[in-house]
Amino acid sequence: MKDELQEVEIKLHTPALDAVKRALEAADATLTKPRVFERNARYDSADGSLMAAGIVLRLRQDEAVKLTYKADASVERGIVSRFEAEVEVSDFVTMDVILKRLGYELALVYEKYRTTYELDGAEIVLDELPYGNFTEIEGDAATIERVVAALGLGECSRMTGSYVDIFLDVKARLGLKVRDCSFAAFEGVDVRELF
Repeated sequence: MKDELQEVEIKLHTPALDAVKRALEAADATLTKPRVFERNARYDSADGSLMAAGIVLRLRQDEAVKLTYKADASVERGIVSRFEAEVEVSDFVTMDVILKRLGYELALVYEKYRTTYELDGAEIVLDELPYGNFTEIEGDAATIERVVAALGLGECSRMTGSYVDIFLDVKARLGLKVRDCSFAAFEGVDVRELF
């Protein structure tokens, strides 16, 4: 699906995830992970240099706990390629303590629900975030384009920023005074016309 330590993916704004799910089922995609809640914590140095350099240091909690480092992104036709190293750790709270003891600070937390499928050698995830719904397709570039076409997603907006980048943009445009991208923070906020 991807070269070791190299992530290649596309993020598409797909407000109607039910339609994407129906397209996946019609294409005989395999559900590999039912809908699960994720809590993602992003860390940065005190001066904000990691995020400024496009480096991601993330601790994710869903059915497992994973520590991820991402860097060196390049974009071609909306497909993002970047270095990604990820390792499973046994305890979210303890890993948070270790990161803070190493001098990193919690920059923000973002929440989402994710459902994962597999189709033709690609991983397809349906992501529900507080500010909208997205589909990510991960694989090599040719496979990604083939799956985009097979699912009828060719007209969808290709989002090259991370979910945190998108959140920061949404937060600025809406004038939100929140640090974290949580469902509670977006309760009562109209996000229909953002994209």
